[in-house]
Amino acid sequence: MKVEDIKSLFLDYKETSLYGRYITNNHISSLLKEIDVKASVEVIGKSVLNDSIYGLKIGNGNKRILMWSQMHGNESTTTKAIFDLLNTLLNEKSDVEYILEACTLYIIPILNPDGAKAYTRINANKVDLNRDAQDLSQPESKVLRDAFKRFKPHFCYNLHGQRTIFSAGTSNKPATVSFLAPAQDKECTITLNRKIAMEVIGVMNNALQKVIPNQVGVYDDAFNLNCVGDTFQSENVPTILFEAGHYYNDYNREQTREYIYVSLLESLDYISKNVIEGNNYECYLQIPENDKCFYDIIIRKAKNGTNGEIVDIGILYQEKLVNGVVNFIPKIEKIEKLTGFYGHKEFDANELGVFDEDDLLVKAGYENVFVILNNEKISLLVK
Repeated sequence: MKVEDIKSLFLDYKETSLYGRYITNNHISSLLKEIDVKASVEVIGKSVLNDSIYGLKIGNGNKRILMWSQMHGNESTTTKAIFDLLNTLLNEKSDVEYILEACTLYIIPILNPDGAKAYTRINANKVDLNRDAQDLSQPESKVLRDAFKRFKPHFCYNLHGQRTIFSAGTSNKPATVSFLAPAQDKECTITLNRKIAMEVIGVMNNALQKVIPNQVGVYDDAFNLNCVGDTFQSENVPTILFEAGHYYNDYNREQTREYIYVSLLESLDYISKNVIEGNNYECYLQIPENDKCFYDIIIRKAKNGTNGEIVDIGILYQEKLVNGVVNFIPKIEKIEKLTGFYGHKEFDANELGVFDEDDLLVKAGYENVFVILNNEKISLLVK
């Protein structure tokens, strides 16, 4: 599909009731009731705190694709994109009915509803579900495993979100979207099903380069069988990790949401129209590997301490849920020369001191919404 056409579909079918970073079962329950008229929606299990885990199936094609989102409860961007995608696929005016004729999709929109409600990565038992693929110690892990066994997918989409620290390679470009075709053995062998996953990722990357050039990365493929993607890949099912990352001044991830949508629809279009044998996997190998080159804010050339050393101040936002709203609290992480690092926003202190509200030089660990520079308050808040 042409990227321009996908972007137009996104504008037409974006689910406007979902916004921001805090997405829970309460936000999607009414949407699932609406979808149930056109698709099969069911409760496929319960979380630790007895909240429902939903699964829905659409399409009647022979190519089966399993998707799950919010395995980590605070990674919600892909959930928003899923409902944008569902609106598109289930509306006959969108002219993409051929996808559902070729494919059957089984989607778990929120695998970790307790973590989503608490806005935490982990579940209510404080377990990272993406390290529980072998032990299957948690009810949510068992739900996903059961869905995998029952549905017998030809492709798996493991949908996640990533922090603002990631860069595409060592460049000053953020990794707005990242992918991985997980390893399936310790040697990280490029097997046939990895090649198939790589080929699909290559297609998505080609589309994204037209809208966010040089802002796509891949993750290190070090093997860990406790991870769900590595486990499913090791069972010879082509598996793709999606990571929704940062776009300039997009802390609610509304712009990134669109790029995840582009990726999803482009990949489904490609799968529906092609027999994928992995022959075109090599373009994946050209995508730069993610690095950690970003801070949310860097204050450059700040005078530090009595010796007058000139340093940089690196600040990261701490995401805190307060009364159902995610707040971004600035915290100073590093005070040192930050050569090779970039700020999503940067200030120049011009070799002056940077002070806290008590008129003391700021220190690592300092949390506040402003600093004082040259007798002026400098806001550190997300705008």
